[in-house]
Amino acid sequence: MKPKLSVVLIAYNHEPFIRKALDGILMQKVDFPYEIVVGEDCSTDHTRDILREYAEKFPGRFRLLFREKNLGRPTLNVYLTSMECRGKYLAYLEGDDYWTDENKLQKQVDFLDAHPEYMGTTHSFRLIGEHDEPVEDADKTRLYNWSGDYSFADWQKAGAWPGQTASNVCRNFYKNGKLDYSILYRAHDFIDDGVIFTFMLLQGKIYRFDEVMAAHRVIKKSGGGSWTSLKMRRNYLIEECELKLTMMQWVEENAGLTADAFRRAKGELKTAVSCYLKHPSAKSWRLFKRAVGYYVFHLRLGKVRRR
Repeated sequence: MKPKLSVVLIAYNHEPFIRKALDGILMQKVDFPYEIVVGEDCSTDHTRDILREYAEKFPGRFRLLFREKNLGRPTLNVYLTSMECRGKYLAYLEGDDYWTDENKLQKQVDFLDAHPEYMGTTHSFRLIGEHDEPVEDADKTRLYNWSGDYSFADWQKAGAWPGQTASNVCRNFYKNGKLDYSILYRAHDFIDDGVIFTFMLLQGKIYRFDEVMAAHRVIKKSGGGSWTSLKMRRNYLIEECELKLTMMQWVEENAGLTADAFRRAKGELKTAVSCYLKHPSAKSWRLFKRAVGYYVFHLRLGKVRRR
């Protein structure tokens, strides 16, 4: 039977956490068939062994995509795994997060079935640390502090985000041919959620439930492999500014820009100037030139039309 929903599970060196992620999926109470499509990116620990154990215990439920070698870009793993999914709907989960509500998938799928004008749904979540301890992060709390409808216009303003990866259940848009979704891995090696939400919002609205149905793990430590940990040794201000400029250009080509997007581009120019003045380097200089070229010469002097 063809699955109605595909769970996109991304795994890499998640041995300490993957069982909790898998148990959170398997506890779901649903009235539709679903598959669990796992993109396992050649872990160096026992993540792959645990996945085999679960696949043997639950025959027919899993599709294990074991990479022959590490892809080098987690976003490429997300893209390739998503493209293999057969479901009408997609539910995203990374191997160190987990779902806490056994009715999560049913609630989100029921909403999408009843509201074809929406591309996806998200919900609230709690923040936890490496050992499941509660984590306080004012920036993340503020970033996701909203509920109800979220539109493309809201995304262009970018005052808040429509959700986090573990909260996202959306329509399977990858094979509709409307957009070039390969920008997902071309835009950045680690950051994927903002790009995926952009895909969704260009084609419809997102609804966010004001219910906590997942736990998002935030691990910040020297030498860690999570994005939060990598920020400690990578200049994430430069990288995120580069990503935003890349996506702004991509959105312009595919849908056009709004007045809010023009203001955001001006904001990214200010960020680029600040990065170069505070941390002058070849990388920050390239970002500065790119931001000036895009905002000043392309958007302003080029008289790009607004939506």
